[in-house]
Amino acid sequence: MDPRAGSDPLLSVPLLSVQHLTTVFETRPKAVVAVNDVSFEIHKGETLGLVGESGSGKSVTAFSLIRLVQPPGRVVNGRVMFQGRDLVTLPERDMRQVRGAGIGFVFQEPMAALNPVMRVGAHIAEALVVHGLASRSEAKARAIELLRAVKITDPDKRVDDYPHQLSGGMRQRVMMAVALACKPPLVIADEPTTALDVTVQAQVLELLRDMKRQFDLSLLLITHDLGVIAETADRVAVMYAGRIVEQGPVREIFHNPKHPYTRGLLASIPGGSAGSRLKAIDGTVPNLAALPPGCSFAPRCPARLPICDTVFPPVTAISQDHTVRCYLYPAPVVHKAAE
Repeated sequence: MDPRAGSDPLLSVPLLSVQHLTTVFETRPKAVVAVNDVSFEIHKGETLGLVGESGSGKSVTAFSLIRLVQPPGRVVNGRVMFQGRDLVTLPERDMRQVRGAGIGFVFQEPMAALNPVMRVGAHIAEALVVHGLASRSEAKARAIELLRAVKITDPDKRVDDYPHQLSGGMRQRVMMAVALACKPPLVIADEPTTALDVTVQAQVLELLRDMKRQFDLSLLLITHDLGVIAETADRVAVMYAGRIVEQGPVREIFHNPKHPYTRGLLASIPGGSAGSRLKAIDGTVPNLAALPPGCSFAPRCPARLPICDTVFPPVTAISQDHTVRCYLYPAPVVHKAAE
């Protein structure tokens, strides 16, 4: 069900509106555009899945939203409107309040994100204390509550463990507890199941769905796994070489994919007859420092047209909430009324 449905006018206002976001890494001999003219929206209660191969720009997009892109990278264009403020131009002091209290973040590698010499409870307590939501004496009790909420067994004991004493799945749950500590309206989960085995992946995804309901969250879920998107997301944005090439409701994208890259991703999902070969997309992901002048997917595209080699295609609306950047679907001609 689309969370935007209904008569409440507030639901029509996006919680997050990203407009023409562009992030560049100033490298030599040539700058690399890692995120190129990206636009999307997330509404209250909605999960948007951002999907694409490794190196497509998904994680850089996420870090750009909360202004954590490391030099030589920087956001050079666009707006990131969140709760009425443009995060691109927001002073860093105010931005520090947005991170955690406004937008929670579940990192891809918990062991890289968690301080190895800090106890699990201290990570959660720090978020609460920094944002003024609990005193240090209250923070540990709240940390235990959050560990219990993310279904960590024996939270009273685990709160004093160090990250290395926990399994990969438990560390990911700790990251979720940290992200949820300040009850932010939006959580960004960057490949939250990548390093986990299949059983634990399923548990983490179920936990994400439970947390979304319990904490009334909106979620930006970043993954290369379309199976995860199918289970979790309301809408999906497909990213390739730094650009979003197609986006729309999950059901419509899965049943009526338009971009050849989206079709290739869907065709490559395992699940055919026993002994059948997996279908792969021909070619490799392009080097962002040496993209072709036209459509970045053109060298790998089975439906390539001559124009694809020269000019990147504009956005074409397939339906009210389904768009694609592909010359196979020319924009409708708008006839001006006679004066």
